[in-house]
Amino acid sequence: MVQTTPVKSLLPIAIVLVLATGYGLWYQRSRGKVVVKSDKGLITESMIGVALGSRATLAQFSSAFCSPCRATRMLLEDVTDSMSDVVYVEIDAEANLELVRQLDIRSTPTTLFLDRNGHEVGRAMGAPKRDQVLSAISAIR
Repeated sequence: MVQTTPVKSLLPIAIVLVLATGYGLWYQRSRGKVVVKSDKGLITESMIGVALGSRATLAQFSSAFCSPCRATRMLLEDVTDSMSDVVYVEIDAEANLELVRQLDIRSTPTTLFLDRNGHEVGRAMGAPKRDQVLSAISAIR
């Protein structure tokens, strides 16, 4: 019978725990945060299916069984209801796979913040907070 020392047998477990913790911390910090994006091109009305807002458009990509998508939809509808110059649209990611690939949507919910011309000026992966949404909209001129 081969004897192994406890340190050698615990080393792989320790490595996996460290890597999993690092990934978990990164994942938590990156979800829901509105990130300013560089200009990747124009997103047109025909791409998202609605007319762009006179100031901003919020395009949320969702999927059917995504519970954070429902919470995000309720938040964005509530925020944009009182803003006549901001349009909100929810896009089914599963039914629009080509658009998802084209816009590099990697998870749902993902919300794109578009200016009046259709330029992406921000992106929130995951469920954003109300103050983050309001701040991102107020930054769009």
